[in-house]
Amino acid sequence: MGTAKTFILLAMLTALFMAIGYLVGGVLGMTVAFVVAAGMNAFSYWNADKIVLKMQGARELTPETMTPMLRTFANDVASLAERAGLPTPKVYIIETPQPNAFATGRDPSHAAVAATTGLLGMLTREEVSGVMAHELAHVGNRDTLTMTITATIAGAIGMLANFALFFGRDRNGLIGSLAIMIIAPIAAGLVQMAISRSREYVADARGAEICGNPLWLASALEKIERGARASVNVQAERNPAMAHMYISNPLSGRGADNLFSTHPTTASRVAALRRMAGDQISASTADATPARRAAGPWG
Repeated sequence: MGTAKTFILLAMLTALFMAIGYLVGGVLGMTVAFVVAAGMNAFSYWNADKIVLKMQGARELTPETMTPMLRTFANDVASLAERAGLPTPKVYIIETPQPNAFATGRDPSHAAVAATTGLLGMLTREEVSGVMAHELAHVGNRDTLTMTITATIAGAIGMLANFALFFGRDRNGLIGSLAIMIIAPIAAGLVQMAISRSREYVADARGAEICGNPLWLASALEKIERGARASVNVQAERNPAMAHMYISNPLSGRGADNLFSTHPTTASRVAALRRMAGDQISASTADATPARRAAGPWG
């Protein structure tokens, strides 16, 4: 359902792009804007992991730099990747008390996952596994590619909107051009945020399957929300455009399941995960086997 919603939203974004392009500059103007925006986003796509990790102040975990706890964390990520059928990603740590995590990379073979020191300090090992399974789900679902395509189209719409005042006045008049310049980027941003929210639900479901217990991720999300309200992620605040990458909104604990949010509410995500856990228990009962906690990678 989440995948279907993503395709519908991408189609809406594409249709909006085509319409704005025609209103502003006809076929030629639309083509030029798309080529420029695609070139910019192609560069970002191939270099996104390096750019994002550097801007967030992440450092890679290596055998020389890992403490026993970090070594265990890295090994757990490798075990989860194996369960998910994915190559082992590079593992990074971010020095901030706010609990959070994200994944980046253009494909599963060039992926990286990052967690904050606050996440490792606040959550149990099982809860951390739920969070990292969610991030590996993003990698396996190639959400980076989806969001790159979305950013390409949204960026092209923004460029066309900026051209409206200069090149679209003969077609639409001053008022019409101003309306396009203001409304088009807002509409594109809303659709982009909606796509981001839909991918979070899909990654929650797949992450629960990878770690083996939906309640691990549900409990982690509740703790992350409380922790985000109590502390500030300085690196995320400096680069708010990257907030959608994190498992939970890192911007001063703000978050709501509305048109202007990049993330669903924690309550709605937790409710979906608990329903998933309930379905697992029901299936176990139907098979006449003793009810038990689903085994995670650590038993």
